[in-house]
Amino acid sequence: MSKRLQAVRGMNDLLPENAHYWQHVEGALRHLACCYGYNEIRLPIVEPTELFCRSIGDVTDIVEKEMYTFEDRNKDSLSLRPEGTAGCVRAGIQHGILYNQTQKFWYMGPMFRHERPQKGRYRQFHQFGLEAFGFEGPDIDAEMILFTARLWHQLGLQDHLSLQINSLGDKAERQAHREQLIAYLQQHHEALDEDSKRRLNMNPLRILDSKNPAMAKIIADAPSLLDCLEVDSRLHFEGLRELLDAAKINYDINPCLVRGLDYYSKTVFEWVTTDLGAQGTVCAGGRFDVLVEQLGGQATPALGFALGLERLVALLEQHCPHTVPMHRASIYLITDGEAAMKKGILIAEDIRTHFPKLGVNLHCGGGSFRSKFKRADKSGAKAAMIIGEDEIANDTVSIKFLREDKQQLVVEADQLQQVLISLTE
Repeated sequence: MSKRLQAVRGMNDLLPENAHYWQHVEGALRHLACCYGYNEIRLPIVEPTELFCRSIGDVTDIVEKEMYTFEDRNKDSLSLRPEGTAGCVRAGIQHGILYNQTQKFWYMGPMFRHERPQKGRYRQFHQFGLEAFGFEGPDIDAEMILFTARLWHQLGLQDHLSLQINSLGDKAERQAHREQLIAYLQQHHEALDEDSKRRLNMNPLRILDSKNPAMAKIIADAPSLLDCLEVDSRLHFEGLRELLDAAKINYDINPCLVRGLDYYSKTVFEWVTTDLGAQGTVCAGGRFDVLVEQLGGQATPALGFALGLERLVALLEQHCPHTVPMHRASIYLITDGEAAMKKGILIAEDIRTHFPKLGVNLHCGGGSFRSKFKRADKSGAKAAMIIGEDEIANDTVSIKFLREDKQQLVVEADQLQQVLISLTE
């Protein structure tokens, strides 16, 4: 017997019983993006590997260990996208829509990283992101954070997420901090774990993001990048804080918040939760003012974030399982006999035309009346509509209410509209 085929490890199916959570979240995100003036951009899943090496950084875990990279038939090195920002910037440069312009984009779709699968971390995962180009001030930083705060309120999750912010300054400020940090960490070299020793002279800032409990004391006492900020970066960060304070958004300043990608500068932020175990970051982002120029475009200030849909859905399932509607057809139409089926199909189409919000689930495939009613009840419909020999002979339909204690109705064809109106209420 041949081996049973299964999905690739860490790449999961979404089954109908859970799809309504995703539809609810995706609908809320699309609506909010429109309300805030962001336009959708759809990007390729496969990009040149060089794009991610130049943007994310050669010494990041993503490029070193996690990307799905392969050679195509032309011997070009391609990679499945591990994140969305680099592709968004590449598209903006390629199509000439960034320089001397302001743009606000949103995207949503799958990303890929070859990690060890665990709860909240998968090899194919899904992100929603906002990206804004051409905006220098802290107002756009605040707007993106307000966008996410509004989303949490709409989903009923505002009490389960907290905001952390930090500033990474500019390149010169990070270099000054880097020298201080390396000098400090070298004094504690023997206490560093292997990852930190490897990163010490390549990307020491990432050491501050270590989740190793044994490193906590060393990290807590490390020099703070905030102490290295000059006037411009300091004013930008203070401006963001003033706007968040005015909007009554609670936040914590986390000097160890550095993000895992090399292109960030100035503002960085994360929304985190304690309800999902180790994978507590649900949404993260910040400024990447140097990335457009780094990828071959003209210098353009930019900011963005991405939120993990799997983690957001997991929070929703955990805390708000009864607030997410499961959209089902309101009518399950049962027929008996060939003439009834022909008439039933026409009635179903007529209802879908004139009462599109109701929806009609037409029973197909035969079976006994008993089995048909079982399927009608299991479908979640409000009512079963029956067309059999008697209904054909008398030009009527029968209505059996499945969720309410009401008497079954026999309705003449010209009176059916009134019953359908009542089902929409």
